[in-house]
Amino acid sequence: MWAFTVSADATIGVSAQAAVLLCADNGEVIYAVNEHERLSMASTTKIMTSLLVLEEKTPFRQVSVTKQMVSVEGTSMGLLPGDTVSFDALVHGMLLASGNDAANTAAIVVGGSAENFASMMNRRADEIGMDNTNFVTASGLDDEEHYSTAYDMALLACEALENPEFRSICAKKTATLCYGNPPYSRTLTNHNRLLWSYSHAIGVKTGFTKKSGRCLVSAAERDGITLVAVTLNDRDDWNDHINMLEYGFSQVKKSEVFPDLSSVKLPIVGGDVAGVAVESDKIPAIVSSFPVEYKVYLRQFEYAPINAGECVGYVEYVSDGKVCGYSCIVAAQDANVKAITEVPESKESTQDNQNFFKRAINRIKSTLYGLFYGN
Repeated sequence: MWAFTVSADATIGVSAQAAVLLCADNGEVIYAVNEHERLSMASTTKIMTSLLVLEEKTPFRQVSVTKQMVSVEGTSMGLLPGDTVSFDALVHGMLLASGNDAANTAAIVVGGSAENFASMMNRRADEIGMDNTNFVTASGLDDEEHYSTAYDMALLACEALENPEFRSICAKKTATLCYGNPPYSRTLTNHNRLLWSYSHAIGVKTGFTKKSGRCLVSAAERDGITLVAVTLNDRDDWNDHINMLEYGFSQVKKSEVFPDLSSVKLPIVGGDVAGVAVESDKIPAIVSSFPVEYKVYLRQFEYAPINAGECVGYVEYVSDGKVCGYSCIVAAQDANVKAITEVPESKESTQDNQNFFKRAINRIKSTLYGLFYGN
């Protein structure tokens, strides 16, 4: 994933201490303010916790809740010691109700302990490329060594949205779940107000502590483009996110790039044709806020046979100096191996062959004569 920073547009203006707007489709940073500053991120931490639970791929696994698991302050999904709850319900409890009890329960069950789970979180963060992040708690409760950046949290959100279950759950306004002792149905409501106030919103997670202030990671989708916005310590996060997302959609476009290969002829060696026409196997839709150019890569020639549809090269699409896509160049027609036919000898060639045989016979005769009649 590649990224670069666009200076903050004064016309947007955010109240946040740090902010970033990122295109999830290509990693392009569209807007940024202090995006690499290390700050507390509160319950947006639960994006990572939920992702790790979902990556266990056991949504129906049942957990027996203990007192240790729910001995945590702050927001809750209502778990009590002795309750039975599924992994799926825990993820809903984290992403909708921001349950610290759900996060702590998941950490102890999946990691064996809260400390081991924090190590799992940090290993996953390294894989994602979150270079300025350190997780200590699964819930996001304050700790001096628990921090991230707006940019890193945007990377995390992009990664999490690639998980279909995560993408589905974080977009729900409400969810009816069954857990307890005995289990009974109850409805949780998502804390993310953007799901009600902004029609393109598809998630992701809210957060707040006195130390961190209001934190928000949001995502929105329009015309096949997905944007992720992050603000840390933002007193006006709802409006800031709508303004950032609207700005992003005004800048980033999804366009089809049509490489002109009509004049390209690929030479064929040993074929029944001298060359074949070529074409792109697809017209990619490139998402970018910059103009898109392309480069054609073909060998100087190919050897027969070549079948129509066979890949013989590729097109590289570049935006702002960065590669943003590829398509294959295929042969538009067959090129078969040229048939070998017998070439008739010319009169001169026939005469030369006859003279050669005559000279050979005369040499043989001379040799035999010497053997029998020589002295």
